Amino acid sequence: MQHVACPGCGAQVEFKSPASVMAVCEYCKTTVLKDAESVQNLGKMAEVIEDYTPLQIGTSGVFEGRSFALVGRIQLRYPDGFWNEWYALFDDGQAGWLADASNQFTFTFEKPDIAPTVEFAQIRPGMTLALAGDTFTASDVRTARCTAGQGELPFKVGPGWEARVADFRCAARFLTLDFSEEGPVRAYVGRAVTLADLKAQLLRDAGEISDTAGALKGKVGQLACPACGSPVHYSPGMTSHFICPSCHASVDVSSSTAVVLAAGQKLAAAPFTLELGTSINVDGTSYTLLGALRRAEVQDPSSSWSEYLLYGAGRGFIWLVETSEGWQRTEVLNEWPAWPDAEHAQLQGRTYRRFASYAAQVTYALGAFNWRVAVGETAQVAEFRDGQVTLAVEATSEEMGWSRSRQLPLDQVRAWFGESVHAEIHEHPSYRRTARLILIGLMVVNAIPLLLATGSTFFFVIIAALAIYLPALILDKMD
Repeated sequence: MQHVACPGCGAQVEFKSPASVMAVCEYCKTTVLKDAESVQNLGKMAEVIEDYTPLQIGTSGVFEGRSFALVGRIQLRYPDGFWNEWYALFDDGQAGWLADASNQFTFTFEKPDIAPTVEFAQIRPGMTLALAGDTFTASDVRTARCTAGQGELPFKVGPGWEARVADFRCAARFLTLDFSEEGPVRAYVGRAVTLADLKAQLLRDAGEISDTAGALKGKVGQLACPACGSPVHYSPGMTSHFICPSCHASVDVSSSTAVVLAAGQKLAAAPFTLELGTSINVDGTSYTLLGALRRAEVQDPSSSWSEYLLYGAGRGFIWLVETSEGWQRTEVLNEWPAWPDAEHAQLQGRTYRRFASYAAQVTYALGAFNWRVAVGETAQVAEFRDGQVTLAVEATSEEMGWSRSRQLPLDQVRAWFGESVHAEIHEHPSYRRTARLILIGLMVVNAIPLLLATGSTFFFVIIAALAIYLPALILDKMD
């Protein structure tokens, strides 16, 4: 461990890792560059935007049996949002990176012995790359700017420093190719993790988030739309954009100032079933409905559905999806399925068969989202199903992602939202209802013969009716 005097204010700046080359003074935000002979002042580094992340400098944990602590952070911003990269130092001296993007975490380590030959301009979401003993699929291709930093870091960065990175996934394994510097591309390999996996300690609690990020950080509050003044529900630090329900202006709230990105367009009102701002209790956590969007198939606009984004403090996002067939609860997957061919996907021992493939377009959106959503935004979608569970892969020109949906009983939706449900909810087709309709039809057609039938005939009629109804009852129970 090394201590130097900050050239900006004289305060002590600590370097925990001998590999660190720069640090940000926690008092005056001066960027301090350490070299073999001197300490240089590189100017002021912007303060980080304290967002929803529970991580902080000093957070510790265990990864693959080794203890680590977070000693630095940079924030990277791209047109649709931003994410945090945390510099982690292990007790054995090794360093790694813990990335935090919308409550999805990955731990990676630089692998100097890996030399991929791919060019940044060649990478597209969905392309595959054989590397480090696995076949990875490109998930994100981004050019981002470093907007702020904190603590110590292993390389020289500053406001405006540009990162050109491509992320790849293979099941839970994760690969980042960094094209930011001149020379050979840097490869970082690791895997997706959760904070529970890491046995993370010294996390920020709700009170600390409130103290460092303002009274509303980490909680759901209201912001007056800078375009029209109407109140909008959003979660500061968690949601980066919102679309005003009143004037439809697109507003960036990923920094300390709300910025209108685009004037609102007059749109035909979409009949959303659920009301923005409603809070419900899901699995013991309070979630608030922040955003709602309407999507439709490009080739068949009559095939449309609604998607609702909910946020729970400390738990992240969940989606509720409403279609003509019923309701689904959807989660974004941090562990990707295997995709052996176009017709099948495999995840956790289950094989899913493709049943739909289409282009989906956003036709209407209201409220706040953790990315910049826009009407007309289009994604290519493929869906795979096994029983009542559906996997979906969506791809745009910049990113690709997988999600898993499970059918949600209508009674559960009504129990959650109660009086706030102000439109008809589509009930999932019931096998029992279909069986009842069949039986009623048979009764009508055979009314006169049944009236003249003997007692033994009635017995066989009852057996036949049970043969129709009981399987329907069992199928509904399986649903």
